[in-house]
Parts: sequence; C-alpha cells; structure tokens
Amino acid sequence: MPGTRSTGLLALGGIALAALLTVIGHLEVNDDLNPWALTVSDFAVSDRGGVIDVAMVVLALATVALLLGLRRARPPRPSRPVELLLGAWVAGLLLAAVVPTNEPGTAMTTAAYLHRYASVVAFLALPAAGWLLARRPDLVPAARTLRTLVLLSLALAAAMIWSAYPGDRLLIGLAERLLILTEVAVLVTVALTQTRTPVTPWAVTPARGA
Repeated sequence: MPGTRSTGLLALGGIALAALLTVIGHLEVNDDLNPWALTVSDFAVSDRGGVIDVAMVVLALATVALLLGLRRARPPRPSRPVELLLGAWVAGLLLAAVVPTNEPGTAMTTAAYLHRYASVVAFLALPAAGWLLARRPDLVPAARTLRTLVLLSLALAAAMIWSAYPGDRLLIGLAERLLILTEVAVLVTVALTQTRTPVTPWAVTPARGA
C-alpha cells in the first residue's frame, strides 16, 4: 500500500482553498453585516450559492481525502466509529451548504432548522473523531495537540450554545468562528501528520534475487 503523503497534501490544499474562499465570501457580502454578531451561515445566506457555500463543499471533500489517507495508513485502518463521525462531519457540511438558514432577523423555517441541526451534528462529530484519532499509533506525535484542540472546541461549542440561548446571541459570530478555526485545526493536524508519513518499505516490491 502507498504512503499517505499525497492524501495529506490534498487535504491541506483543500483546507487552504476553503479558508481562502471563506475570507473572500466575508469581504464580498454587505458591509452592514457584523461578523461578531452573525454566524458564517448568516453571511452565506446573504450570498446564496456563493463562495462560502463552495468553501463548505471544498472542506468536506478535503475531509474525504483525509479519510482515504487514514484508510491507507498502517497500522491500523480507522475504526468504524471514526469513519462514522468523519462521515457525519462531511454530511453535515454538505447539507448545510445545500440547505440555507433563514435571513437574519426573520422567522426560522423548516429549512433553517435542518441547516442548524446539520451544523450541530458536524460541530460535535469532528471533535469526537479527533479524540478517537488521538489514540492511533501513527498519530501519537500529534495526540496531545489533537486532545487540546478537541477540549478547546468543546469549550467554544458550549460558549456558542450559551450565546444562542441565555446569552441573547452575544458575540455568537465570534464564538462560532473560533470554533470553526479550532475544528479545522484538528483536520490540519491530522493532514500534517499524513504528509510526514513515508512510503513504507513493504509497499515496494523487491527485485528478484535482491
């Protein structure tokens, strides 16, 4: 089996492209939108089908590349729970990209609720996957970093939940963006580890008589 360097590089490229598209999407939207008070989804719905939606799709595809790399790595293949959790993250991103939230200041629709819960599933699934991935032998060098990022993301998720309900959406945009950065950092950490994974010696067939 080949090493995972190529999938790691592909994932890093996808993550970088998604980040660039997200920044462009923020710069292109109406200047009246406040990034500290409004979520990324609020920005995306103001430019339906724009670059922020594309960024979510690209990030989902980058995660698929990462998962392929984990399947190639030895030892061992990712456990079933890890595959399911990463799959939930990918599905949540894709659903959130396709199904928009409501416009800021308007009543929640069925589509908006679907968008919200897809996002919640994604935000919770990735930290859980990151915690399990920290147990893998090939990710031992990054285990402490992964666990730290997971704990930080859970704290930020709690802050976002507080802001969404008793906090009257105070700085919800800031909390969400910090949460996204932390969770994407989990993906980056795994991808960087993959890029440092050499092709294993047994992957090369020796010549006859060697």
